[in-house]
Amino acid sequence: MARPESRSAAVAPGRFPAPPDPVAVAAAWRARGYSCHAFDDPPGQAWNDFVHETNEVVTVVEGRLELIVERARFVVEPGDEAFIPRHARHSVRNLAEGRTRWLFGYD
Repeated sequence: MARPESRSAAVAPGRFPAPPDPVAVAAAWRARGYSCHAFDDPPGQAWNDFVHETNEVVTVVEGRLELIVERARFVVEPGDEAFIPRHARHSVRNLAEGRTRWLFGYD
């Protein structure tokens, strides 16, 4: 189910119980019309300047992410859910001293 383009980037703290169960997150996202994919990033890994034609959701399973959407900066902790609206330029960086395992999905 597509979300409106006018929705702003946001983080919902504690959307899932920490540490979130990836299977439960995937099921919840599927029910809302989102896919679910996993990343496991080393310390300092950055994914910069992405733009998608779809809305995106992100949840941290373990570790900590910095999310920059346009000019807004968010820190995403385990169990938080971030929303990135379609067409928004965004970057993600692992802030943890160790690896960060996180999930992302598109509608």
